[in-house]
Amino acid sequence: MSKTILITGSSSGIGRATALRFAENGFNVIVNYLNNQNGAEEVVVEIQKMGAKAIAIKADVTKEDEVKKLIELIVKEFGTIDILVNNVGGYINRDEWNGNLQIWKDTFEKNVISTLNVSKFVIPIFQKEQKGVIINLASRYCNDGQIDAIAYAASKATIVNITQAYAKLLAPFGRANSVAPGPVNTGYWLRADKEEKDKNLNMIPMKRFSEPSEIADLIYFLCSDNAKSITGQNIFIDGGHSNLKIN
Repeated sequence: MSKTILITGSSSGIGRATALRFAENGFNVIVNYLNNQNGAEEVVVEIQKMGAKAIAIKADVTKEDEVKKLIELIVKEFGTIDILVNNVGGYINRDEWNGNLQIWKDTFEKNVISTLNVSKFVIPIFQKEQKGVIINLASRYCNDGQIDAIAYAASKATIVNITQAYAKLLAPFGRANSVAPGPVNTGYWLRADKEEKDKNLNMIPMKRFSEPSEIADLIYFLCSDNAKSITGQNIFIDGGHSNLKIN
């Protein structure tokens, strides 16, 4: 019987790549989206061409009532959820070091509340069935205070802490890990100007941005039986930026 994975924000970018990666291995895939309906439907068509099952479901995962309906629809269609990837999030590129509370609220709602909302409905399923894996998306900035990204970095540090708590909650039958990408060739970084891209490339020892498929490969590995002893970890995938100094 095929396993079922829910990937929030999977109509494009890392979420899309992750959906396709799991579909290649026969998973039922729930493609969650908010605004990009066309993108979500395109992902579903690609998955169906592989011979796997997929449905696109619109839901604002920062809203508790919409998440509840989302999970109910999934359980009705597939019976259960085996893996949850909390991929929804984003970086608000505005200066908030001086305590602009609205930016902090918006950032934490998008990056933290979304993760909490979905997990609170999925974890009871995992506990009942005594199985399940959660992957949360952190960031290379989760260990560093960033002057121009204080709220974002703090929200991603929170994600790492939440992940460790979930790992304790799910053990010994389930697991939770977070992945911390650096710049990825999607979304924000495709829109960034050359000056910003060059500045970041100079901080990365490997001198390249990651591809969405590389993040998807790491997520797939962490959800597989090959990683069944890995839990409560935050794994950086950023070309060495987080732990290698450039001389």
